[in-house]
Amino acid sequence: MISIYKNTELGLEELDNPVNGCWINIINPTSDEVDRVTAWGIPLDFLTYALDVDERPRMEKEDDGTMLVILRIPYFQGLTVDVPYATIPLGVILTGQYFVSVCRRPTDILQEFASGRMRNFSTGKRNRFLLRLLLSTANKYLTYLREINKTVDNLEDKLQASMRNKEVFDLLKYQKSLVYFTTALKSNGLMLERLQRSQFFHTYPDDEDLLEDVITENAQAMEMVNISNNILTSMMDAFGSIISNNMNVVMKFLASMTIVLSLPTIVTSFFGMNVNLPFSEHPQAYLIVIGIFTLLSLLVTIIFVRRDWF
Repeated sequence: MISIYKNTELGLEELDNPVNGCWINIINPTSDEVDRVTAWGIPLDFLTYALDVDERPRMEKEDDGTMLVILRIPYFQGLTVDVPYATIPLGVILTGQYFVSVCRRPTDILQEFASGRMRNFSTGKRNRFLLRLLLSTANKYLTYLREINKTVDNLEDKLQASMRNKEVFDLLKYQKSLVYFTTALKSNGLMLERLQRSQFFHTYPDDEDLLEDVITENAQAMEMVNISNNILTSMMDAFGSIISNNMNVVMKFLASMTIVLSLPTIVTSFFGMNVNLPFSEHPQAYLIVIGIFTLLSLLVTIIFVRRDWF
């Protein structure tokens, strides 16, 4: 899918054909759409790199000034999948006329720009657009991280009284997401440092300041992901022991109950033998037998309670 946008006096408008200063948003293009885009002067290998799901963040520049910037952005896949939050590559191609974004899947980050809700956003200011996109990516990592932490807190409450492994497996899913976030943020940070060293944004002081903000936000997201990952790892280890301890408590209770309930069987079995026994001729023998195993059961119960075996 190819969408073309440009800022006008009426706001952000969608066009049919590209013009100077427009934004070309490419989402999972077909082969015909790729041919159409390359006819506009966009390098084919740049498109191929951006659509590779395993592509790492980096920047590359052609002799004619066309530049490719690839970053990894967070992507919510759904709560039922093995990894709810993953990362996918987003390619940004800066030509002399166009700002081109290329991604395998539609994302909330690009949708925020395409909806026109982003303030002080201009398709003609390509460098500033790139920096705003990088800043939105770092903020989206922080947003998803807060959602992960909230979900983990809910799972923590369930785990405290759980004897199942389901909650632990749910925590493992979010730990995988944090691993993806950590790898992507590290790679994005290296790419941002390279952008800073390239002097690409030094033409305008405001762009330079915005790049510093992007690097700071990315570093903050990286730090928060590391903290959350360490906490989650420790939590999984602790709750693995808690689940085992909860199971031991149940088994201890069941063992104690088995011993207490076995005492009436032992007593009645003793008095059920076909030999001469005490109280065999007593008219209240039945009540005496009941009293004996009741007292024994009560005595054993008191002992177990005092030793905290119940």
